[in-house]
Amino acid sequence: MMTNKNTLIAAGWLLLLPLAAAAQQTDSLATQQLKSVDIKAAQDGLQRLRAVEGLAIYEGKKSEVVQVSALTANLATNNARQVFAKVAGLNIWESDGAGLQLGVGGRGLSPNRTSNFNTRQNGYDISADALGYPESYYTPPAEALERIEVVRGAASLQYGTQFGGLLNFIIRQPGGDRPVAYVGRQTVGSFGLFSSFNSLRGSVNDGKLEYHTFFQRKQGNGWRTNGGFELNNGYADVHYHITPRLSLDVEYTGMNYQAQQPGGLTDALFEQDPRRSYRDRNWFRVEWNLAMVGLEYEISDFTKINIRNFALRAKRLALGNLSPANNIDFGQNRDFINGQFVNNGSEIRLLHRYRTGERDHTLLAGVRAYKGTTVARQGEANNGTGPDFYFLNPENVEKSDYTFPNYNYAAFVENIFFISPRLTITPGLRWEYIDTKASGYYKQRVFDFAGNLISETRQEETLDRQRAFLLFGTGVSWKPNAGYEWYANFSQNYRAINFTDLRIDNPNGRVDPDIRDERGYTADLGFRTRRNRWLNADITAFYMAYSDRIGLLLRADQPPLYNDYRLRTNIADSRNIGIESFVEAHIWKKLAPRDSLNRLSVFVNLALVDARYINTDDNSIRNKRVEQAPPVLFRTGLTYGRGAFRASFNYAWTARHFTDATNAVRTASGVNGQIPAYAVADFGAAWCWKRFTLEANCNNLFNTMYFTRRAEAYPGPGIIPADGRSVSVTLEVRL
Repeated sequence: MMTNKNTLIAAGWLLLLPLAAAAQQTDSLATQQLKSVDIKAAQDGLQRLRAVEGLAIYEGKKSEVVQVSALTANLATNNARQVFAKVAGLNIWESDGAGLQLGVGGRGLSPNRTSNFNTRQNGYDISADALGYPESYYTPPAEALERIEVVRGAASLQYGTQFGGLLNFIIRQPGGDRPVAYVGRQTVGSFGLFSSFNSLRGSVNDGKLEYHTFFQRKQGNGWRTNGGFELNNGYADVHYHITPRLSLDVEYTGMNYQAQQPGGLTDALFEQDPRRSYRDRNWFRVEWNLAMVGLEYEISDFTKINIRNFALRAKRLALGNLSPANNIDFGQNRDFINGQFVNNGSEIRLLHRYRTGERDHTLLAGVRAYKGTTVARQGEANNGTGPDFYFLNPENVEKSDYTFPNYNYAAFVENIFFISPRLTITPGLRWEYIDTKASGYYKQRVFDFAGNLISETRQEETLDRQRAFLLFGTGVSWKPNAGYEWYANFSQNYRAINFTDLRIDNPNGRVDPDIRDERGYTADLGFRTRRNRWLNADITAFYMAYSDRIGLLLRADQPPLYNDYRLRTNIADSRNIGIESFVEAHIWKKLAPRDSLNRLSVFVNLALVDARYINTDDNSIRNKRVEQAPPVLFRTGLTYGRGAFRASFNYAWTARHFTDATNAVRTASGVNGQIPAYAVADFGAAWCWKRFTLEANCNNLFNTMYFTRRAEAYPGPGIIPADGRSVSVTLEVRL
């Protein structure tokens, strides 16, 4: 393995060093800085990434940028429905009203802990294990963010092979024009919500040393019974400019939260009272520690190199009763799953601008080395009611004990070719090596109807799967004038299986031991406005193809039990076809362009997705809709501002969709079935006076009773109701 690693890194440097040498010879080159292709919209609208942003290329790709500081939204609870309101095609799971976890999926992909996106903070990984367990239990607080970057499937060449693309949270950068600047945001709200966010940033030593740090404390009782939580989140970022061309960046993030989980409901229980809880012994705890050390060196005016070394040390502890919601909890020993994550990675990127003939071009090349190790143990915990996260038999847990080492080495290259001042072509390649392993044991246990153990068999297991492959993609951008742009791209995608799913014992779900990796591609054809002062539009048609798509089938045990469960397996090929459209009009700018006091804008966001299973002999799923893929997502909103006052109203409607490939409508356990159509409205307002800002938000304005998720395990199993109406008030102070 070390041979493979050293070979890849050596090859990467052999690729980068000649480029650096060439850069030293081009100091006299009069090249473009690509500012001419900046297509950002108005500050209070949805923005897009430039052709070159930092040390990354986005030319010809579908991208969106949420400017968080411009939002009138409930940032204290990370309200994703408001934060992502203008990003077309996103399906959002609302598992808790506090924003402890983010569940976002796009273009018909599952929102489960955002695992179909490559999720990053400031450009480096934050998920549990980018290969073996790509789920995100940590979400950066919205109050700390400058922006959120969303790049669709074409991001597979630069950031990893996921079908969903990239989701990158950019925290406010260190610096400023003062040694110390303070921002404090104190929030109180419904159901015992209290949030305190406090940050410091500044620069000293004539700007050579810059820093930013924050701490957030959040707690509440939850909308449902047995839904209390406590969260602590701290962050520190220091930039040191060693020379005018060389800078050092050191970051640390520490987060922990503990939440009581009220459990899932059946359809009948949800219809009776969605706030009711039938589980008072379920708990969840997360500890997340992230560190990053980065160097950026400007070799010349035309060449930059960036090195990021990052590490994760984290825990995920889930405790409780995993039996279906229609089963009574008799107070037996609880199930305990202990996940430990230790990850280390390094990415090196080099960006070089060069000229051939009369045309200027941009080359990006990079290498990545990553190792992730997950330790997953499942066994029995005590029969109490509190958050007692320990095994009764720690030396020999009752269900499974596995170690999952994962190795990933990659090299990638993309190049923007300026064919003419209006036409660019951006081809790219990514070579990927993946080695996923598993070693440990699981136990097969048989009980009688009284719950007594009849037999127990321990199975030792060792798995190892290695593969190497090459991905290709290309993007085209045509700008006939300064007002609009046509773009198209094609990129291959790949998603490795997660060994960590294979040996979790769950009565509501099973995993096929012969499950295989997924392959496919995504393609976009789009039109978007560029430098229009009052109109911002982006309309995209997309096609996503999967081979051996992993999904969920509804199955049942043999007699006499007949218990239904979800089987996770390679179901069939699938294809997702759709249109994503976003249009925002700044009406006041159009009607009264000289009036700078008043502001009025309206947006419409509509996504149509037809995601179906194809190429299968299984009549139960042929041409059925892919699970977690709403066929219609509609959002609209109105924003008004006058001077220091601003207010916004958002409305979101999501069409009926399903949770398994057979498109079951209703089952006794509540784990499988449809997600009925639902509509939710939010209102927010803010008023600024000198150094103070007062904000008020009302989420789920009309108190709609709905749900977005049916969970097969934690925080269920069963239907997870979304929160009803809530109100919050925030006071912000800037010093």
